[in-house]
Amino acid sequence: MRIIFKILAAPFVLVLTLLVAVLSFLLSLSAGLLSILASVLGLLSVLMLFVEKDISTGIAGLLMAFAISPFGLPALAGWLLAKLDELNGSLRGFIMG
Repeated sequence: MRIIFKILAAPFVLVLTLLVAVLSFLLSLSAGLLSILASVLGLLSVLMLFVEKDISTGIAGLLMAFAISPFGLPALAGWLLAKLDELNGSLRGFIMG
């Protein structure tokens, strides 16, 4: 009975391996582009705070810059990708064991 589950799990391992590889490549590309965009948005927000004296727009821009910085959404996506890779490792361990 256990061999049937191993055979059923094999396609999921293949799909998860390919999915993790593609998603990690896309994550690295998007993190690089978003960090550049976050830098520009952060600088423009600071200028908005000090030059234009528009506090609400400046703070909103800084919050958006933080959200797209490497500490915001890319970090969350990296965490989710790591959990997906752990699931892949668990299934591989089940198949090999």
